[in-house]
Amino acid sequence: MNEKQLRWFTVALIAFNMVWGMGNVVNNYAQQGISVVTSWLLILAIYFVPYALIVGQLGSAFKDSPGGVSSWVENTTMNKRLAYYAAWTYWVVHIPYLAQKPQAILIALGWAVQGNGNIVNTMSVQLVAIISLIIFLAFLYLSTKGLSTLKVIGGLAGTAMFVMSILFILLAVTAPFINSTVHFATENMTQVKTYIPTFDFTYFTTVSMLVFAVGGAEKISPYVNATRNPAKEFPKGMIFLAAMVGVCAVLGSVAMGMLFASNNMPKDLMANGAYAAFQILGNYYGIGNTLMIIYALTNMVGQISALAFSIDAPLRILLADADPDFVPNWLRKRTPKGTLVNGYVLTGILVSIIILLPIFGIQDMNELVKWLTNLNSVVMPMRYLWVFFAYMMLNKAYKKFTSEYKFVKNPKVGFFFGAWCFFFTAVACILGMVPKVEYAASPDAWWFQLISNIVTPIVLILLGMILPAIARRDKQKALDAQK
Repeated sequence: MNEKQLRWFTVALIAFNMVWGMGNVVNNYAQQGISVVTSWLLILAIYFVPYALIVGQLGSAFKDSPGGVSSWVENTTMNKRLAYYAAWTYWVVHIPYLAQKPQAILIALGWAVQGNGNIVNTMSVQLVAIISLIIFLAFLYLSTKGLSTLKVIGGLAGTAMFVMSILFILLAVTAPFINSTVHFATENMTQVKTYIPTFDFTYFTTVSMLVFAVGGAEKISPYVNATRNPAKEFPKGMIFLAAMVGVCAVLGSVAMGMLFASNNMPKDLMANGAYAAFQILGNYYGIGNTLMIIYALTNMVGQISALAFSIDAPLRILLADADPDFVPNWLRKRTPKGTLVNGYVLTGILVSIIILLPIFGIQDMNELVKWLTNLNSVVMPMRYLWVFFAYMMLNKAYKKFTSEYKFVKNPKVGFFFGAWCFFFTAVACILGMVPKVEYAASPDAWWFQLISNIVTPIVLILLGMILPAIARRDKQKALDAQK
């Protein structure tokens, strides 16, 4: 039986479920308004398509490499230190991501129970931080016990969330044709100029959120060699993926523009926008809060599963086969049941610091949600840099490697695409550090966000540089003890 059974449309659908979600639409609309429609088309053409095709060639060239990005880096550079840093980056960028999940669970629970966003609008940052810390520590403990059942349920919730995000677009776009009382909240939506962004400095500080939204394509790599004809079917699948993402991004943003005025967006749109959107649609269709409650419950379960899975999986990738030259013995310590106990402790310390940090500089829950979302858009794409670095090195040493699928045949052109995506990601992350809160409105919050956005990634990277020094010291102590 031929193992290569996947067709291009199957690969595209698998990848679409991995990459896309309603949060991508809401968060970017909250930052750019209706002009984000043009931004989506640009980011897909100049960044996402080459990114997905680059991942395809790396996955095809190193189909037997289990470590993903870190294996790609080690194979293309023959440098174990760089491979360690790639693995470290993949793990450490999840720290702000984990810090955001308890808030998302709390917000979803509030909407499911209360039917409104009062949790965001009325609770103090201090109380939210304490509750979030308790939620996180509880799931950190439970993760050490194994959560296979929750992960299965979370997978189902993830599929349900995917269905809900598509349903949102269908219901919103067809609403005006079914209910004559529906009107567009954003003016002039039939005019092209409404969708043209102002390409100023403020605009470019929001690009990191777009990069964050379309990132993660490296998860597609295991499926490259499972297609019938990788050279032909994989690129076709990725183009179809880009088309699906484009349609959902554009129509989703148009739907948001129909429900929320682009020039007068609610302050809590990033936190409560998705729930409020389903609530509005439910009223349009005469079913009240039904859609919103379904979305809130599925989102809550999905967020709980994502929290549990993201504590465990990246840690295993980092420490499962960690090189003792770079990772100290104490961090690789396992319990009799195989739990990476000190890895969980380190995760708990770092995430707890980020959860509690806003107490000292943010006084508004909405700003807290915005800050953590933007911090993730700065930190998470750092792992994509290693993908593009590996691709540049692959093209530099192209004679050593063969792959069934190649993005471009000319290695110089391939190197250029890798360098372009690397540069674009790096610049987006750096500009994304600029706070989105107005300086005049809250100077203290502005400075807190700027400093934390700069310091957080630097500290996380430096920590990864310190560990090899500790590992060397431990190794030397062991050698000295043997003498």
